[in-house]
Amino acid sequence: MVFSSPIFLFCFLPLFLALYALVFAPTRWLPEGRGRRLAFGLSNGFILLASMLFYFWGENWLLLVMLASTTIDYVSGQVIGRSTRPRLRRLFLVVSIVANLSILGFFKYANFGIEAVTGLAGLVGLGRGPLRDALDITLPLGISFYTFQSMSYTIDIYRRQVQPTRNFIDFACYVTMFPQLVAGPIVRYRDVAAELRERVVTSEGFSYGCVRFTQGLAKKVLVSNTVAVPVDRIFALPGDQLTAGLAWLGVLGYALQIYFDFSGYSDMAIGLGRMLGFNFPENFNYPYISGSIQEFWRRWHISLSTWFRDYLYFPLGGDRVGEVRVYFNLVTVFFLCGLWHGAAYGYVMFGLYHGLFLVVERMGLAARLKRLPFLLRLVYAHLVLNLGWVVFRSSGPAQMGEFLRAMAGLAPGQPGPVSLGSALTTEVVVAFVLGGAFSLPLLPALLRCRDRVLARSASALPAVAYGGLKNVVLLAVLLLSVMTLASGSYNPFIYFRF
Repeated sequence: MVFSSPIFLFCFLPLFLALYALVFAPTRWLPEGRGRRLAFGLSNGFILLASMLFYFWGENWLLLVMLASTTIDYVSGQVIGRSTRPRLRRLFLVVSIVANLSILGFFKYANFGIEAVTGLAGLVGLGRGPLRDALDITLPLGISFYTFQSMSYTIDIYRRQVQPTRNFIDFACYVTMFPQLVAGPIVRYRDVAAELRERVVTSEGFSYGCVRFTQGLAKKVLVSNTVAVPVDRIFALPGDQLTAGLAWLGVLGYALQIYFDFSGYSDMAIGLGRMLGFNFPENFNYPYISGSIQEFWRRWHISLSTWFRDYLYFPLGGDRVGEVRVYFNLVTVFFLCGLWHGAAYGYVMFGLYHGLFLVVERMGLAARLKRLPFLLRLVYAHLVLNLGWVVFRSSGPAQMGEFLRAMAGLAPGQPGPVSLGSALTTEVVVAFVLGGAFSLPLLPALLRCRDRVLARSASALPAVAYGGLKNVVLLAVLLLSVMTLASGSYNPFIYFRF
């Protein structure tokens, strides 16, 4: 089950919100004390049960994998937090990290390893062997997100940056909470620890959550899904049918698809969290206005890049070591960042590619870029990013080379079933225009303009008119998104298996 599916929008979410309102209601009037704590505990227990149902719906008994990881980290956190013996604390930190990485490694990378071994065996004439036929491991939904969340909990306890919770229900609620389970953001326990114990759901917060969820749904359905149609058709073409126009359309479309897909889900998660009284961290900050790759990673998938910074880059020495060691740290972090995305050579190459440009920028390119006009910096960043998306999206080195040749105008470009005219339908053009516009900080600029207008007005009429217009626009966007989904339109999800 995903947020942009009819079963979630029309069944699961309305029923969950209605029951949550009933369960959460006693927290509004109960005084401080055991009864109020019990009411919050019951609301957390309800979120936990709903999240387990949400997960079980699509993953069945792979739910046990997530519960096993949760239990290991809860027990480890208790021992690390309560023990005064350094060796015991280190032992259980190692248990937590090894357990999480072993679970992640087995489910995410075992098939990749088996394919590599059997491929090598085939090259030397040994055949496929029985191992490839015996194992075909299913990747649990969201495993990269919840293992990183759960692991950060025990590391923060070991660093004495957070106190362990004694309540297993609260901790399991934090790990399994369905709004951010599928595609993040990666929420750290310290970000929501206070809200697990006590939170407030206000009409303003709930309204903001609805608006944010609607924005995310529109990003996903109206932009990402629409541009995904020509993107998938173009990337399915054989190399001799690629033209420069088609190749660039496919890459630029993919840049919009992955951004609006992932940021749309992050918006929906943040919105759902606000409806429940939780404040999840922002995950994107208009990354396509970046003037360098360094700036891009400060704006793109913020929860992941800061996770790697705090739990890997800094422990390796960060930038407090010699320059050569800093370069090694950067490449190592982004190699693992690429591997985090999946067990494929393209993902690894994507991580190394970005790590290389970060090293080059640190070696002096970043200082030179700052002296250039913003437009030239933007052109540099987008050229590097779009070439990186070719690496990320391609099925292998052969397709990668075909796309790069076509983008350079060196492909034969024989006529095929897909032409530039057939790919650029009216819906696709509109989605490109909307995607390009809202990749820029257009909405914040409009909100600032609104605030200035309302501040200058002595009458309440402009505010009332704005509120009515806003509601009409949001309702229209929601209805259009729902109608698009109901029509059975193409609805892929790039980060579904991360």
